[in-house]
Amino acid sequence: MKIVKVTYTTKAEYSEQNQQNIKQVMTDLQALNHPGISYNTCMQADGKTFIHTAFFKSEDDQKVLFDLASFKHFQEQLKASMPEVPPKQELLTLVGSSNNIFNA
Repeated sequence: MKIVKVTYTTKAEYSEQNQQNIKQVMTDLQALNHPGISYNTCMQADGKTFIHTAFFKSEDDQKVLFDLASFKHFQEQLKASMPEVPPKQELLTLVGSSNNIFNA
């Protein structure tokens, strides 16, 4: 299992567009219903800091996300918006969960 956390802060005027782009990625992932991906995004109270947490059963599952047109679009637009704080990626290790992630 691979767990990735990405945190960044957009400019205030870009926050709404970023939310729309994220929602499109989530819509596409829900339609795909790929069993090896669990992905969520939260926004902090400032309305412009985003935290993405993605659980991938395998490296191949991560490629499924990266190959989505909506995810590529999201990444391109985020980069072009010149965030106040650029994306910082962290790799995490699961210690415990209230539900079975990938029946692991």
